[in-house]
Amino acid sequence: MKLSEEKQAILSTILCLLFMVIGFILEKSGTALYPISFILAIFFGGFKQTKEGLIETIKNRHLNVDLLMALAAIGACIIGNWFEGAMLTFIFCLSGALEEYTTNKSKKEIASLMNMQPETALLLNDQGKTTETAVNQLQIGNLLLVPKGASIPIDGILTKGSSTIDEAAITGESVPAEKRKDDSLFGGTINLGEAITMTVTKNSEDTLFAKIIRLVDEAQNTPSQTASFIEKLENIYVKVVLIAIPLMILIPYLFLGWSWNESFYRGMVLLVVASPCALVASATPATLAAISNGARNGVLFKGGVYLENLASLKAIAFDKTGTLTRGVPVVTDSLFLNNDQDALNILVAMERRSTHPLAQAIVSRFDDETTLDYEQIEVKNVIGLGMEATIASTTWRIGKSTFNDQTTIDNTLLTKIDELQQDGKTVICLFKDQEIVAYFGLLDVPKPEAKKTISYFKEAGVHTTMITGDHEKTAAAVAKELKIDEVYANCLPEDKTILIKEQKKKYGVNAMVGDGINDAPALANSAIGIAMGEGTDIAMDIADMVLIQNDLEKLQMSHLLSKKLKRIVTQNILFSAGVIIILILSNFFQIINLPLGVIGHEGSTILVILNGLRMLQTISVKQYSPAKNYSTKTAESV
Repeated sequence: MKLSEEKQAILSTILCLLFMVIGFILEKSGTALYPISFILAIFFGGFKQTKEGLIETIKNRHLNVDLLMALAAIGACIIGNWFEGAMLTFIFCLSGALEEYTTNKSKKEIASLMNMQPETALLLNDQGKTTETAVNQLQIGNLLLVPKGASIPIDGILTKGSSTIDEAAITGESVPAEKRKDDSLFGGTINLGEAITMTVTKNSEDTLFAKIIRLVDEAQNTPSQTASFIEKLENIYVKVVLIAIPLMILIPYLFLGWSWNESFYRGMVLLVVASPCALVASATPATLAAISNGARNGVLFKGGVYLENLASLKAIAFDKTGTLTRGVPVVTDSLFLNNDQDALNILVAMERRSTHPLAQAIVSRFDDETTLDYEQIEVKNVIGLGMEATIASTTWRIGKSTFNDQTTIDNTLLTKIDELQQDGKTVICLFKDQEIVAYFGLLDVPKPEAKKTISYFKEAGVHTTMITGDHEKTAAAVAKELKIDEVYANCLPEDKTILIKEQKKKYGVNAMVGDGINDAPALANSAIGIAMGEGTDIAMDIADMVLIQNDLEKLQMSHLLSKKLKRIVTQNILFSAGVIIILILSNFFQIINLPLGVIGHEGSTILVILNGLRMLQTISVKQYSPAKNYSTKTAESV
């Protein structure tokens, strides 16, 4: 059975340590064959890295630190420092194993997600019997049975029954979601309630679950700008070191009176301490960990570059409907002028006959307060105005205040209606013959977390904008409540794109948050496009970031995650560069020997990798204020 990369690295490290210890014991006991044990230690510990270094150099013409380590170990053996050569190989192998472990730990989200993805489903036939069928053979429209405790095999809608679904794998939320008929179901989530029947709505390769796995995998193979820069720098740096080694050997030997052995020894020490292992490991492990952290919490980054850029955000624009607001109107104001219960019953009965969002909002608000159901009434739609019904010779109308032109509206009432409209609300009136008996103000209200998110970005010095296709008064009402810096209303998709391009030119790093097809061009033209996960597929495909659950608080968490990543990468770069400079100077002044150089160099690499693992800690948005010092609470670790 073939071992995984991580297990191979661990086995190599153990064998290297074993033969190094045996060689040390043999050397102390005076056995002449001790070099063979050290050679075996160097072989087992350095074979993989040396092989990869040679292949990369030959194939890609790109020098790397693996070759420097191999040369340093060979050089130490040439001058008789067998133990030092073996110890160098061991610590280098150990840091490689640790980096492999870090990478695998960071990628465990994909592995755990893939393990949760069902391979089979129970297909229901016309007789109600089930057949176990491979998920990749399911077709849109198939009926499936999902038993209690089983995973939802594929995306679809709930057709029969109701249940509680654990959607943590998709949304990152620990609280299960209640699902009823016609609600959406996602593959990979778990049915905690009774058995349900569902209808397949997507092919297996197009499910949200499959998309998450694909996006996270792509992101972890896309380096950040810092990692790309360090990789380019590595090639140049290694060439400089290879040129500096002969100079380090020859100049002290020829001009400073050093012996040949001492000069060569110092050259080998320089080969070790000048190697940029820690610098190379400064960005990638931390970035992988951060991407995994985001995936675990319901945020997908399509590359390390977008996660990194988020820390430098200067302006952020939001679509209104479905992004800052719930996307559906709710009744914010209501008044029955005569406290007429029959008027309430008739209102709900008429609105039940309509699928209009305003009608659904009124039914949702008052359905529990009705005492009589007028099931037999006939309702007529009056295009552009509302609905009309006649009950017991009384004509009832629901619609705009101008629905009944024979109605004389009291000035006080007219003023109240006008005030609601000035606040951006849609006003619906209930008429009983020629009299207004009730009126309602409806508005697509902001999400509970929207105000906190806007406040956070404003406090962090990020310019906030709302760009919407809605009319000016409604946009102004929402913007006033959220305290957004700038508002643009009545915008077509091309208008949004122009505004985003202007902001990108003005601020540099800007972001656009949206969920619809009309937001797609703006998402594509911003420095960072952010899509709401419950929005359209095209918005998700074009965006650079996806908030799986439409939770703007996750956007705040992402910004904190990016800022923490930037700090950790900066710490790693400064620390690793500082250690290299100190070790080089210490070697030139003959302060350190090869073992200390190995410990200092490889120890700094291990510390840098461990520091990057801190990105796996959960970010707590509730304990952070941009005006104060950064603080997080570790709620859990991967």
